Amino acid sequence: MSVVLAAAGSGRALWYLTRGTGIVALLLLTAVVVLGISGTARWRTERLPRFVVAGLHRNLSLLSIVFLALHVLTTIGDGFAPVGLKDAVVPFASPYRPVWLGLGTVAFDLLLALTLTSMLRMRLGLRTWRAVHRLAYAAWPVALVHALGTGSDARVGWMALLAAVCTAVVAVAVLRRVAAGGAVWTAGRAVGAAGAVVVPVALFLWYLAGPGSPGWASRSGTPAALLGSQAAAVPTPPFAGALRGTIVQSRPDASGQVTVSIDAVAAAERIRVWMRGAPLRGGGIHVYDSRVSFGTADIPSLYVGTLASLAGTRLDAVLRSGSGSTLDLALLLGIDRVRGTVSGSFRGTAAGGPSALGAGAGG
Repeated sequence: MSVVLAAAGSGRALWYLTRGTGIVALLLLTAVVVLGISGTARWRTERLPRFVVAGLHRNLSLLSIVFLALHVLTTIGDGFAPVGLKDAVVPFASPYRPVWLGLGTVAFDLLLALTLTSMLRMRLGLRTWRAVHRLAYAAWPVALVHALGTGSDARVGWMALLAAVCTAVVAVAVLRRVAAGGAVWTAGRAVGAAGAVVVPVALFLWYLAGPGSPGWASRSGTPAALLGSQAAAVPTPPFAGALRGTIVQSRPDASGQVTVSIDAVAAAERIRVWMRGAPLRGGGIHVYDSRVSFGTADIPSLYVGTLASLAGTRLDAVLRSGSGSTLDLALLLGIDRVRGTVSGSFRGTAAGGPSALGAGAGG
């Protein structure tokens, strides 16, 4: 069985919608770019003739605009970051991460230009339409950099993997298009081949030095007042408290692995633990992958990381915040498998500090 955690409250719902619609828009835009390159290369099969590819390309383009518009509206409605309607069309004017948010605006404007010129294609002429259409392909790398530079999930493993896969798929499509040009190499083909190699490498190096490194939230242009509100949202370590929540374990999948999800709350804090691994005889699992987040109800992922150790019902995790601070989080849980509930205690310390829990802690 799968686990779906419902967002409580309109603020959290909008926060999730903003993240979700942005990710879907990026995936759709990646598909649009790949199909556009494939269509240019006259890609087709017996089951998918060229006109079907062209129709799919057009429909996915429109769908990406819809999700991008939803992404903009939910970002404005969320209210966490000072982003207004003007920032959706005027790039680099927002006080919140102006460069990286502005790149998202540029991508949005390019896609709007593509949509409007497509509607007026007969009046503009084929040459003008093609010029705008080719310029719109620049929306993809711009949108990718925006997603990593502004998104709250940039340092999370699945988001980094998703960005890498999108980049690799587009690079392969470009290289395939270049290879289909025959034996004669033109300047355009050489630039395309070089770009398919240089751009992914440049994105990777930028990610390591930027969104993938500690302290990106402050370096990217997040207002100091907003950074301060995030820091004040959770207690300053060391801290400790009691928690209660739910636990759900899935059935074994085709590979025999299970997932365990724990969603717990304290006075003002929220703790989530996700584990995947092989079930052990007598209970428990041998963990292969994990994700732990610590924050508040409104901002549940102020700190994100993975499990460092698991011994019985004692869990230790190392978490990092967007501003680069590190938190050692220790949980001691009492588990009621019949009711699917957990209770116990938690303690947070600065990295390297003592994290021992009291002997009387437990559910």
